[in-house]
Amino acid sequence: MHHHGSWSINITVVLSIAVVLYSRAWRMTVRDTRRLAAFFAGLLVLWIALASPLAQLDQENLTAHMVQHLLIMTVAAPLLLWGVGRMMGSGIGVHPVVCWLAGTGVVVWWHIPTIFELGMSSAAWHGIEQATFLVAGLLFWLPVLEPWSGGTSRWSIPLYLFLATLPCDALSAFLTFCGHVVYGSYLTEPGFSETAVLVDQACAGALMWVWVTFAYLFPAVGITLRILAPRAIDSEMKVA
Repeated sequence: MHHHGSWSINITVVLSIAVVLYSRAWRMTVRDTRRLAAFFAGLLVLWIALASPLAQLDQENLTAHMVQHLLIMTVAAPLLLWGVGRMMGSGIGVHPVVCWLAGTGVVVWWHIPTIFELGMSSAAWHGIEQATFLVAGLLFWLPVLEPWSGGTSRWSIPLYLFLATLPCDALSAFLTFCGHVVYGSYLTEPGFSETAVLVDQACAGALMWVWVTFAYLFPAVGITLRILAPRAIDSEMKVA
């Protein structure tokens, strides 16, 4: 409990500093209230995931642990990235394959049982885990949002998003249907039976399955429609 209180204060201080720094940069460059709102919303989601009571629940509940990671990667990261879009100039220049591998690889890596238990073993490792999820989330959404060029879409991005659901779906299905406790640390929590831990594990897997499907496929559909829209207009003009 003491560690959680200290951690929450530290995270709150860091995010408050980010608010001040971004506000100053925003006044000098962007002055777009939508991007300001997006960035602040991303910081709020980060605070919920890292410094609210949810951050303490992840030590005793895999579903809460899963919510925490999903909030960081699929909500906070794209909001923050879009919020700083016009401040990034001509772009970072990271290849989409690298971004895809970072986004999917971090999810799979930290859910390998041995690595998962390492992340739960100390505050330092847990902090590293959360940081890698945020960095991976920012990298993953980089080709999708393309914040420096106004979000120009390409046909490869829907495929990029669809393929990203596959490793997550495999992990989700395994957690949901494997029938045994994957992460033994949850069995050490007082008052938790094996049955309760299995139910929690299945809920976490199902949550990830549904959440990632919507978080990745909805943007894929939206980008596809955006690509097709100009062509549909051109076709109508030719017919007319």
